[in-house]
Amino acid sequence: MSDWIISASGTETGKYLALALALLAAILHALFGALQKGRHDPWLSRAAIDASYGIVAAPFALFVVPWPEPFMWPIFAGVFFIHVGYKLLQAASYSRGAYTVVYPVVRGTGPLFAVIGAGFVFGEHFTLGQWMGVLVLLAGIYGLAIYNLRTITVDRDTMVPALILAVMTGAFVALYTTYDAYGIRATADPFTFLAWFFFIDGWFMPIFTARRWTKLPSSEIVPLMKRGVIGAIVAYFSFGSIMLATRLDKVGEAAVLRETSTVFAALIGWLVLGDKVGPRRTALMGLIAAGAVIVEMAGR
Repeated sequence: MSDWIISASGTETGKYLALALALLAAILHALFGALQKGRHDPWLSRAAIDASYGIVAAPFALFVVPWPEPFMWPIFAGVFFIHVGYKLLQAASYSRGAYTVVYPVVRGTGPLFAVIGAGFVFGEHFTLGQWMGVLVLLAGIYGLAIYNLRTITVDRDTMVPALILAVMTGAFVALYTTYDAYGIRATADPFTFLAWFFFIDGWFMPIFTARRWTKLPSSEIVPLMKRGVIGAIVAYFSFGSIMLATRLDKVGEAAVLRETSTVFAALIGWLVLGDKVGPRRTALMGLIAAGAVIVEMAGR
């Protein structure tokens, strides 16, 4: 599998596979965000997810995939600290704001910075048509956030700090997207990067939230751990898909396509969390999808 992925990188087949993987990551990332924002404390939800995927990844990292090359350890250290910052900001924003307001802002900030970062790090450049697609996508995402902000009454008193934290979280999304893409391209086997990422990344949140676990009612432990296992499975396919997409094709395009997750997040908010969609929100979600299509078509 690793050899096939490496051989497909930069080819027409790789481009189509990267497109499919980025869209799969979008769907799963929206589900992942909803799992973290559900009925439980977002900090504990994230800790349960991280503990689950760290435990499952351990035997694969230690005994299945090739061990990382020596030069990969400083890269993994950078990955660890960047993701720590992202998780702290994301949990803080989810703790203060409604999911359907915070999530679009996070995802709208990420692709813009990721496209710029990919230009500096990987020498990628968008065409004028692709930049128009990015603007259309961002207009839909931020329009959706503004509309939700005006209509949602939940957590109104903490919404401003939640939005500030959401923008900062989006900046870290761009940072980890670009840096992780550099990491998965640096190692010979992409699955080595993925296995060791999940193994290393699974430690911080369970330790950081240890005191919160002592205040959790015993009746909530099993439901929360079930959520953690489900979230771990989603995380494997979501993060794994977007990382493989960046290995196969352009980082910037994959980052933009993943942000169609905002559409799926709105649908989850409607179907699962009871949010109303309506014609205005539907039109804004259409803009997001149209922007992604423009980026993809203008790049051909």
